[in-house]
Amino acid sequence: MVSETQDKRSRRRGAELEQAILRAALDEVAEGGYARLTMDRVAQRAGTNKTAIYRRWPSRAALALAAHREFVAQPATPPDTGDLRSDVLELLRGAAARMSSPVGGEILRGVMSELHQQPELRRRLRDELTQEPGTMMTILARAVARGEVRPESLLPRIATVPVALLRNEYQMSFVGEIADEALIEMVDQVFLPLVRPR
Repeated sequence: MVSETQDKRSRRRGAELEQAILRAALDEVAEGGYARLTMDRVAQRAGTNKTAIYRRWPSRAALALAAHREFVAQPATPPDTGDLRSDVLELLRGAAARMSSPVGGEILRGVMSELHQQPELRRRLRDELTQEPGTMMTILARAVARGEVRPESLLPRIATVPVALLRNEYQMSFVGEIADEALIEMVDQVFLPLVRPR
């Protein structure tokens, strides 16, 4: 006999089912790490079947990244402190904290280990890590308006420099944490000299 809870789970559709699957994936990573994440385990925890998962996400890496986006990554509201240095540091510190969080970091490291096989996922992860270049372009545009930045610096390639440095630091950090001193160096020694009036 089917219990009321099982029957309710079987009737879930659309966004409700997707939320249950993503939450199950996040919980699986939190409990067992990315290496133990399987579609079977997620399906069992979510009370659904693997077909429902594969219709939405073609691989465990895609599923994990979607769970990261839903529950770990924060919407990129550009900081607006009135100072370019402070804005960029606030943005990088927030991103570094999400990258270094136990579950978020575990997901990102696991997904990165599979990127060579999945080009589309590589693009999505890049966007996840950097939210480039929109947020930084907004920060740069405000700095141009304040006279802190040369107008010719308002280019997408230049805007990606801080987040590209952060991404590289994260990938090369074997402990998964990024020291605040490293973020300050990225901003003070590389980015600000690149964009400020000469």
